[in-house]
Amino acid sequence: MHRRRFLHAVGIAAGLGVVLPVRAEILRMNDAINQSGRQRMLSQRIAKTYLQMGQAIDTERSARIFSDSMTLFDRQLGALQAFAPNAENRATLAEIKKSWGRYRDLLLRGKPNCEDAKYVLQLSDEVLTQAHTATLQLEAASGTAGGHLVNIAGRQRMLSQRMAKLYQAANWGVAPANGREQLVQARTEFLAAMKELSGAVREQPAIAAELNLAQQQWFFFDQALHSPVNAENRLRFAVNVATTSERILETMDRVTGMMERLG
Repeated sequence: MHRRRFLHAVGIAAGLGVVLPVRAEILRMNDAINQSGRQRMLSQRIAKTYLQMGQAIDTERSARIFSDSMTLFDRQLGALQAFAPNAENRATLAEIKKSWGRYRDLLLRGKPNCEDAKYVLQLSDEVLTQAHTATLQLEAASGTAGGHLVNIAGRQRMLSQRMAKLYQAANWGVAPANGREQLVQARTEFLAAMKELSGAVREQPAIAAELNLAQQQWFFFDQALHSPVNAENRLRFAVNVATTSERILETMDRVTGMMERLG
Protein backbone atom coordinates (compact mmCIF):
# COMPACT_ATOMS: atom_id res chain seq x y z
CA MET A 1 0.00 0.00 0.00
CA HIS A 2 2.75 2.48 0.96
CA ARG A 3 4.65 1.71 -2.25
CA ARG A 4 1.51 2.28 -4.38
CA ARG A 5 0.78 5.62 -2.70
CA PHE A 6 4.41 6.70 -3.12
CA LEU A 7 4.53 5.78 -6.80
CA HIS A 8 1.20 7.49 -7.40
CA ALA A 9 2.47 10.71 -5.83
CA VAL A 10 5.66 10.58 -7.88
CA GLY A 11 3.67 9.91 -11.03
CA ILE A 12 1.49 12.98 -10.49
CA ALA A 13 4.52 15.17 -9.89
CA ALA A 14 6.31 13.82 -12.95
CA GLY A 15 3.42 14.97 -15.10
CA LEU A 16 4.40 18.58 -14.43
CA GLY A 17 7.45 18.10 -16.67
CA VAL A 18 11.07 19.27 -16.50
CA VAL A 19 13.69 20.04 -19.13
CA LEU A 20 15.42 16.78 -20.05
CA PRO A 21 16.76 15.32 -23.29
CA VAL A 22 13.95 13.97 -25.45
CA ARG A 23 16.10 11.34 -27.10
CA ALA A 24 18.78 8.91 -26.05
CA GLU A 25 19.84 7.52 -29.44
CA ILE A 26 23.61 7.83 -29.84
CA LEU A 27 25.15 8.65 -33.21
CA ARG A 28 28.65 9.88 -32.32
CA MET A 29 31.34 9.14 -29.74
CA ASN A 30 31.15 12.57 -28.12
CA ASP A 31 27.41 12.08 -27.70
CA ALA A 32 28.10 8.75 -25.99
CA ILE A 33 30.60 10.42 -23.63
CA ASN A 34 28.01 13.10 -22.86
CA GLN A 35 25.24 10.61 -22.09
CA SER A 36 27.51 8.28 -20.12
CA GLY A 37 28.71 11.28 -18.13
CA ARG A 38 25.12 12.28 -17.52
CA GLN A 39 24.50 8.87 -15.95
CA ARG A 40 27.06 9.81 -13.28
CA MET A 41 25.08 12.95 -12.56
CA LEU A 42 21.76 11.11 -12.43
CA SER A 43 23.09 8.63 -9.85
CA GLN A 44 23.66 11.58 -7.51
CA ARG A 45 20.64 13.66 -8.50
CA ILE A 46 18.28 10.79 -7.81
CA ALA A 47 19.76 10.31 -4.34
CA LYS A 48 19.64 14.06 -3.71
CA THR A 49 15.94 14.28 -4.52
CA TYR A 50 15.20 11.13 -2.48
CA LEU A 51 16.76 12.85 0.53
CA GLN A 52 14.86 16.04 -0.22
CA MET A 53 11.51 14.24 -0.45
CA GLY A 54 12.22 12.53 2.85
CA GLN A 55 12.70 15.92 4.49
CA ALA A 56 9.85 17.70 2.67
CA ILE A 57 12.33 19.98 0.89
CA ASP A 58 10.76 21.52 -2.23
CA THR A 59 8.66 18.35 -2.29
CA GLU A 60 6.72 18.71 -5.53
CA ARG A 61 9.70 19.67 -7.64
CA SER A 62 11.93 17.09 -5.94
CA ALA A 63 9.43 14.32 -6.74
CA ARG A 64 9.21 15.43 -10.37
CA ILE A 65 12.99 15.49 -10.77
CA PHE A 66 13.29 12.13 -9.00
CA SER A 67 10.84 10.43 -11.37
CA ASP A 68 12.12 12.02 -14.57
CA SER A 69 15.76 11.30 -13.65
CA MET A 70 15.02 7.61 -13.17
CA THR A 71 13.25 7.47 -16.52
CA LEU A 72 16.18 9.17 -18.23
CA PHE A 73 18.72 6.85 -16.60
CA ASP A 74 16.84 3.83 -17.99
CA ARG A 75 16.58 5.39 -21.46
CA GLN A 76 20.24 6.35 -21.66
CA LEU A 77 21.43 3.00 -20.33
CA GLY A 78 19.67 1.26 -23.21
CA ALA A 79 21.18 3.67 -25.74
CA LEU A 80 24.67 3.27 -24.31
CA GLN A 81 24.41 -0.52 -24.43
CA ALA A 82 23.34 -0.33 -28.07
CA PHE A 83 26.30 1.93 -28.91
CA ALA A 84 29.01 0.26 -26.77
CA PRO A 85 32.19 0.31 -28.94
CA ASN A 86 34.04 -2.62 -27.36
CA ALA A 87 33.76 -5.63 -25.05
CA GLU A 88 35.24 -3.76 -22.09
CA ASN A 89 32.58 -1.09 -22.25
CA ARG A 90 29.81 -3.65 -22.75
CA ALA A 91 30.95 -5.50 -19.60
CA THR A 92 30.92 -2.31 -17.53
CA LEU A 93 27.45 -1.41 -18.77
CA ALA A 94 26.23 -4.89 -17.81
CA GLU A 95 27.50 -4.27 -14.27
CA ILE A 96 25.78 -0.89 -14.21
CA LYS A 97 22.52 -2.54 -15.21
CA LYS A 98 22.76 -4.92 -12.23
CA SER A 99 23.62 -2.18 -9.75
CA TRP A 100 20.96 0.10 -11.18
CA GLY A 101 18.36 -2.64 -10.73
CA ARG A 102 19.17 -2.88 -7.00
CA TYR A 103 19.28 0.89 -6.67
CA ARG A 104 15.96 1.41 -8.44
CA ASP A 105 14.21 -1.27 -6.39
CA LEU A 106 15.37 0.37 -3.16
CA LEU A 107 14.32 3.83 -4.32
CA LEU A 108 10.81 2.69 -5.18
CA ARG A 109 10.01 0.31 -2.36
CA GLY A 110 8.35 2.91 -0.17
CA LYS A 111 8.29 6.41 1.21
CA PRO A 112 11.79 7.88 1.72
CA ASN A 113 13.05 7.16 5.23
CA CYS A 114 16.28 7.52 7.18
CA GLU A 115 17.07 3.81 7.31
CA ASP A 116 16.78 3.26 3.55
CA ALA A 117 18.54 6.58 2.91
CA LYS A 118 21.83 5.15 4.17
CA TYR A 119 21.65 2.37 1.57
CA VAL A 120 20.53 4.84 -1.10
CA LEU A 121 23.76 6.76 -0.49
CA GLN A 122 25.83 3.58 -0.80
CA LEU A 123 24.17 2.44 -4.02
CA SER A 124 24.31 5.92 -5.53
CA ASP A 125 28.08 5.81 -5.12
CA GLU A 126 28.30 2.29 -6.54
CA VAL A 127 26.44 3.32 -9.69
CA LEU A 128 28.49 6.52 -9.87
CA THR A 129 31.79 4.62 -9.77
CA GLN A 130 30.68 2.26 -12.52
CA ALA A 131 29.26 5.05 -14.70
CA HIS A 132 32.51 6.96 -14.33
CA THR A 133 34.45 3.89 -15.47
CA ALA A 134 32.19 3.55 -18.50
CA THR A 135 32.70 7.22 -19.37
CA LEU A 136 36.48 6.94 -19.12
CA GLN A 137 36.35 3.91 -21.40
CA LEU A 138 34.48 5.94 -24.00
CA GLU A 139 36.91 8.85 -23.67
CA ALA A 140 39.81 6.43 -24.23
CA ALA A 141 38.06 4.96 -27.25
CA SER A 142 37.60 8.44 -28.72
CA GLY A 143 41.30 9.25 -28.33
CA THR A 144 40.66 12.97 -28.80
CA ALA A 145 41.15 16.13 -26.75
CA GLY A 146 37.52 16.97 -27.50
CA GLY A 147 36.37 13.75 -25.87
CA HIS A 148 38.35 14.64 -22.76
CA LEU A 149 36.73 18.07 -22.52
CA VAL A 150 33.23 16.60 -22.91
CA ASN A 151 34.06 14.23 -20.05
CA ILE A 152 35.41 16.99 -17.80
CA ALA A 153 32.53 19.37 -18.51
CA GLY A 154 30.01 16.59 -18.01
CA ARG A 155 31.57 15.60 -14.70
CA GLN A 156 30.83 19.08 -13.34
CA ARG A 157 27.13 18.19 -13.53
CA MET A 158 27.74 15.20 -11.30
CA LEU A 159 29.82 17.18 -8.81
CA SER A 160 27.06 19.78 -8.43
CA GLN A 161 24.59 17.04 -7.55
CA ARG A 162 27.05 15.15 -5.36
CA MET A 163 27.76 18.20 -3.23
CA ALA A 164 24.04 18.87 -2.85
CA LYS A 165 23.41 15.21 -2.00
CA LEU A 166 26.04 15.23 0.73
CA TYR A 167 24.65 18.46 2.16
CA GLN A 168 21.10 17.08 2.28
CA ALA A 169 22.37 13.84 3.83
CA ALA A 170 24.06 15.81 6.63
CA ASN A 171 20.90 17.86 7.03
CA TRP A 172 18.93 14.64 7.65
CA GLY A 173 21.58 13.03 9.85
CA VAL A 174 22.25 10.14 7.47
CA ALA A 175 25.58 11.22 5.97
CA PRO A 176 28.50 8.75 6.12
CA ALA A 177 31.19 9.39 8.71
CA ASN A 178 33.44 10.95 6.08
CA GLY A 179 30.62 12.89 4.42
CA ARG A 180 32.15 16.28 5.15
CA GLU A 181 35.49 15.19 3.68
CA GLN A 182 33.70 13.90 0.57
CA LEU A 183 31.96 17.25 0.12
CA VAL A 184 35.23 19.17 0.47
CA GLN A 185 36.88 16.86 -2.08
CA ALA A 186 34.02 17.31 -4.55
CA ARG A 187 34.27 21.09 -4.14
CA THR A 188 38.03 21.01 -4.77
CA GLU A 189 37.58 18.88 -7.90
CA PHE A 190 34.82 21.17 -9.20
CA LEU A 191 36.95 24.30 -8.87
CA ALA A 192 39.98 22.64 -10.50
CA ALA A 193 37.88 21.49 -13.46
CA MET A 194 36.36 24.96 -13.90
CA LYS A 195 39.87 26.35 -14.19
CA GLU A 196 40.83 23.72 -16.78
CA LEU A 197 37.69 24.31 -18.83
CA SER A 198 38.07 28.08 -18.76
CA GLY A 199 41.60 27.77 -20.12
CA ALA A 200 40.49 25.38 -22.87
CA VAL A 201 37.68 27.52 -24.34
CA ARG A 202 39.32 30.93 -24.61
CA GLU A 203 38.82 30.80 -28.39
CA GLN A 204 35.16 29.79 -27.99
CA PRO A 205 33.31 32.92 -26.78
CA ALA A 206 29.87 31.28 -26.57
CA ILE A 207 31.14 28.49 -24.32
CA ALA A 208 33.24 30.95 -22.33
CA ALA A 209 30.12 33.03 -21.68
CA GLU A 210 28.25 29.98 -20.37
CA LEU A 211 31.18 29.09 -18.13
CA ASN A 212 31.17 32.64 -16.81
CA LEU A 213 27.48 32.22 -15.97
CA ALA A 214 28.30 28.96 -14.19
CA GLN A 215 30.96 30.78 -12.18
CA GLN A 216 28.39 33.34 -11.08
CA GLN A 217 25.94 30.58 -10.13
CA TRP A 218 28.73 28.81 -8.24
CA PHE A 219 29.02 31.78 -5.88
CA PHE A 220 25.40 31.33 -4.74
CA PHE A 221 25.62 27.52 -4.68
CA ASP A 222 28.81 27.57 -2.61
CA GLN A 223 27.25 30.11 -0.25
CA ALA A 224 24.25 27.81 0.19
CA LEU A 225 26.50 24.80 0.83
CA HIS A 226 28.20 26.66 3.66
CA SER A 227 24.92 27.39 5.40
CA PRO A 228 24.77 25.76 8.87
CA VAL A 229 22.69 22.57 8.79
CA ASN A 230 21.61 22.83 12.44
CA ALA A 231 20.24 26.38 12.31
CA GLU A 232 16.59 27.07 13.10
CA ASN A 233 15.96 28.04 9.49
CA ARG A 234 17.77 25.02 8.05
CA LEU A 235 14.79 24.21 5.79
CA ARG A 236 15.31 27.50 3.95
CA PHE A 237 19.02 26.73 3.57
CA ALA A 238 18.24 23.23 2.30
CA VAL A 239 15.84 24.65 -0.30
CA ASN A 240 18.58 27.06 -1.40
CA VAL A 241 20.93 24.11 -1.95
CA ALA A 242 18.24 22.25 -3.88
CA THR A 243 17.50 25.13 -6.22
CA THR A 244 21.03 26.43 -6.77
CA SER A 245 22.34 22.94 -7.51
CA GLU A 246 19.74 22.64 -10.27
CA ARG A 247 20.72 25.99 -11.78
CA ILE A 248 24.39 25.12 -12.00
CA LEU A 249 23.49 21.68 -13.37
CA GLU A 250 21.44 23.23 -16.18
CA THR A 251 24.26 25.57 -17.15
CA MET A 252 26.93 22.87 -17.11
CA ASP A 253 24.68 20.59 -19.14
CA ARG A 254 24.52 23.30 -21.82
CA VAL A 255 28.29 23.68 -21.68
CA THR A 256 28.75 19.92 -22.09
CA GLY A 257 26.43 19.90 -25.10
CA MET A 258 28.38 22.75 -26.68
CA MET A 259 31.64 20.90 -26.07
CA GLU A 260 30.14 17.78 -27.63
CA ARG A 261 29.21 19.62 -30.83
CA LEU A 262 32.76 20.95 -31.23
CA GLY A 263 34.09 17.44 -31.85
